[in-house]
Amino acid sequence: MFLHIGADVVVPKKDIIAILEINTKSSAITKEFLEIAQDEGFIEHVSGNNKEKSYIITTDKIYFSPISCTTLKKRSDSIIDE
Repeated sequence: MFLHIGADVVVPKKDIIAILEINTKSSAITKEFLEIAQDEGFIEHVSGNNKEKSYIITTDKIYFSPISCTTLKKRSDSIIDE
């Protein structure tokens, strides 16, 4: 199944590794990880105007989303896996 993470973007649930709050990127190691991911072209901004509330790490990309972790968790739980 798929999880809608904002705008017109959906990702397969099976590819999601982690959904994290945007404020967790304040640690030094996380900043370094995200800087390297940005330099390598793995980051996609789903939200416009720097309104990110969470970021989703998948097997091939990192998405910055305007939707909170709580809402994404609720959406994920409400999807019936087949």
